[in-house]
Amino acid sequence: MRKRIVILLAVVAVAVAAFWIVRSRRADGASTYRFTEVERGDVTQVVSTTGKLQAIKSVQVGTQVSGQISELHVDFNDRVHKGQLLARIDPTVLEQEVRSAEASVERASASLDEKRRQFERDTLLYARKVLSESDYETSRYNWRVARAELQSARISLARARRNLAYTGITAPIDGIVVERNVDVGQTVAASFSAPQLFLLAEDLSKLEILADVDESDIGQIRQDQGVSFTVQSYPDRTFHGKVKQVRLQSTTTSNVVTYTVVVSVDNPGGLLLPGMTATVDFEVAQAADVLKVSSAALRLQPTSAMLAKLPKRSRPDSVRVAGGARRGPDAGAVAAGRPDRSGGRSPGRDSTRVHGAAQGPDASSSGRLWYLDEKGRLAVMRVRTGISDGKVTQVSGPPQLAPGLKVIVAVTSGKASRATTGAASPFQGQQQQRRGPGGPPPGM
Repeated sequence: MRKRIVILLAVVAVAVAAFWIVRSRRADGASTYRFTEVERGDVTQVVSTTGKLQAIKSVQVGTQVSGQISELHVDFNDRVHKGQLLARIDPTVLEQEVRSAEASVERASASLDEKRRQFERDTLLYARKVLSESDYETSRYNWRVARAELQSARISLARARRNLAYTGITAPIDGIVVERNVDVGQTVAASFSAPQLFLLAEDLSKLEILADVDESDIGQIRQDQGVSFTVQSYPDRTFHGKVKQVRLQSTTTSNVVTYTVVVSVDNPGGLLLPGMTATVDFEVAQAADVLKVSSAALRLQPTSAMLAKLPKRSRPDSVRVAGGARRGPDAGAVAAGRPDRSGGRSPGRDSTRVHGAAQGPDASSSGRLWYLDEKGRLAVMRVRTGISDGKVTQVSGPPQLAPGLKVIVAVTSGKASRATTGAASPFQGQQQQRRGPGGPPPGM
């Protein structure tokens, strides 16, 4: 009796295992798709980069004399006017230099008076033939040197007074104090380059962005071109500006050549601050009221199970060649779209006509969309691609390509999902570099 129970349990276990194996195989063989819809709207192709916001005109205020800061009259964000006193350097040492220079002027003036009277006396003696010519020339030389020494002393006095005036640091423009790098009691030293004490921005209601654009994209940038950008402080808000200048000077960093593009920005509300990093999109092409679809749908790689569901006449040429439906002198070259041995260009995938769609002129401006027809059967259509913003791409094609058409963007279950590449990546649609009107490469 116990033996029969064991045998019965074994049979039940085998039956259950067989049931689950068959079910799992059926589940693996079935494919579930994820869809997206074809929409009508606007597409803007952009070139993206980053740059830093800064004031259009800013002045670094420094000092031409050394000393200790004795007075400080402004702070961060203060508005100042041209000629306003910002700070003062302790003038004690420079005042002493002025008094010393004044004393030198008095001494040189007294010496000049004495040399002048001596020369006048020697001139009378020389006229009476009492003084030799050599002594006369020496007296005249001493008078002229004394006159030059007085002039030099006066120049030194003017320099000392000017340096004394430099102890008062004044604003060269009307603006706002953006930076203040000194405090009372701090010593500043003016050497070959003047130290920066303050940074004044003339007007923060208008800013500019200095953006570095790669040499491969600089040809698409034009003056007065529209620009949109965002900053991290306001991630959900888009700001706008215009290209003011494309500078001719290039910069090479790690063998990458870039050019500086100046973007003018209005900042009436004062939300944007100097120094913010902006993510800039240059609008290089626009298409209004066109059909558009997710770029991931064009990058979908069909699986063998998907291709097997298509009628042979609707399969891409490469698949028909691989299946033996087409014969030629070099089937491998024809399937890859390469020239055959006879030297002629094989049509490859671009020669196919899918569901009545006309063939594209070349692979760079065409793609394929996979969808389910009105009977629920898998189908594929050839479409022409236009500009792209990285997330969506402009498309045009046969009459069945219309707003609301659901196209396959990924295979989400079954064995087919493991063979699909490109469409299941979580990073699809995040590409920021957009070049040319061809849009993303076709899915096949």
